Amino acid sequence: MTGLAALQQRFAAYSRRLALHAEEGKIPNAFLIELLEFAAAAARTRGNVRAIELLEQAVAIETRDARLWFALGIAQREEQRPTEALAAIVRAKALAPHDPQITLADAQIHFETGLPAANRFAMAKELSPENLFIVRNQAAALAAEGAFGAAEALLTETLVTNQEWIDGHKALTTMRATYGQNKDFARSFEIACKAQPKNQALRLAWFHVMASARRWDEARAIVADGQTLIGDNQAFALARIFIASESGEGANDLLIESVAFIEDTGLDLCRVRYWLKVGKPDRAEAICLRQVNTPAANAFWPYLSIIWRLKGDSRLAWFDGEGAYIRAYDLKFTESELGALAACLRSFHTMKAPYFEQSVRGGTQTDRPIFMRPDREVQEARARILEATSDYIEQLPAPDTAHPLLKHARNQIKFAGSWSVRLSAQGFHACHTHPLGWISSAFYVALPKQSAGHAGWLSLGTPPPELNLDLDATAHIEPKPGRLVLFPSTMWHSTRPF
Repeated sequence: MTGLAALQQRFAAYSRRLALHAEEGKIPNAFLIELLEFAAAAARTRGNVRAIELLEQAVAIETRDARLWFALGIAQREEQRPTEALAAIVRAKALAPHDPQITLADAQIHFETGLPAANRFAMAKELSPENLFIVRNQAAALAAEGAFGAAEALLTETLVTNQEWIDGHKALTTMRATYGQNKDFARSFEIACKAQPKNQALRLAWFHVMASARRWDEARAIVADGQTLIGDNQAFALARIFIASESGEGANDLLIESVAFIEDTGLDLCRVRYWLKVGKPDRAEAICLRQVNTPAANAFWPYLSIIWRLKGDSRLAWFDGEGAYIRAYDLKFTESELGALAACLRSFHTMKAPYFEQSVRGGTQTDRPIFMRPDREVQEARARILEATSDYIEQLPAPDTAHPLLKHARNQIKFAGSWSVRLSAQGFHACHTHPLGWISSAFYVALPKQSAGHAGWLSLGTPPPELNLDLDATAHIEPKPGRLVLFPSTMWHSTRPF
């Protein structure tokens, strides 16, 4: 019996038992615990929807059991049903107001759905004072609610006694950068590394932040100081190669060959990009072909597509479907509906600058999954985008286990990420892909008035400009309010500046 068949069989058995207990008006505690364990296991095996059905049956019988309401809310959240999840978790919190896990979930679901959550995280922190995850999210909630100073102070004070808390440094660094502190946004890392000069993990995290921000001089100094204080090692060697390769200072064949014995996914990406820059696509291809059968495959497929274009390889037609995998849908929105949606989205943009590790150049990006927001305008847009995405998937060719787009199961669609971007004058998206995605999109809500030309157009297939490759885009899509563009997440995409 397959795992899915066994799941269905157990679901049917549990459903029958619940029907019997409904007549009694009581679920025995032993069965209730068994049911909760099954629901948790079902969520791990793509049986979450069936788990929700069982839990809904159960809470109709045991209306005052916080454990059941909590499990139901978590399962609904996993299925991206935010309004239902919020209601279930709020109900659990009312029944068990001092439960640490439920109190944290209550704060988290309020934060994710765009509701005030800072005070709720404060309550969760009182129940779990050592949980730094709560501190980080409380700070994020404070900043989102307009209390940036309080958020910054909370993280700064916590880092005084938790200097090795890397996630806290990253959160504070990102917050300072996106709220306009461009000069010394990473100063908490500097303070901590002076206090713990031989903490290599802390220093490397600081390096990665500065490298993501393209602050190359600072990144070099961080590595050089680390070598002096800790001693040279493989991690610092890889950092130096990354800087040489990506900063424009110029790596060379000898430097790349000096670490040929090191097996590292990040280093392989550096190698691929270097060999492409110096006009040796065969060497880059060998690395990509080795990686496309690993969990990191989606980071290498985009480079393989470039290589096959450069070489005129016939496999390119198999990979990109000769343009068939790019589709534009003009969704049926009225002008007033788009106006209301635009106004709603603008209210979510509380930051002053983009994330330095993201693709936005000149503008802002929202901080939480947009589609977790219960706002009517957002959920209506989500429903129409989901309908178009379902149509896109239905029209894909037959499954192909070797293909990054065609290999996935097609019976369930979830959004791995959703956000709003608001570009300012001359704003654009830098060339990038989405390694964690399957199908990517651009949906246009509002546009500025433009003169003649292709300002703001979406370019698909153009390689990153820093690779210095003479390849044009494979497609250009004109932005229009209400237009949805769907394409494989492994496809390079960027926009022309407004």
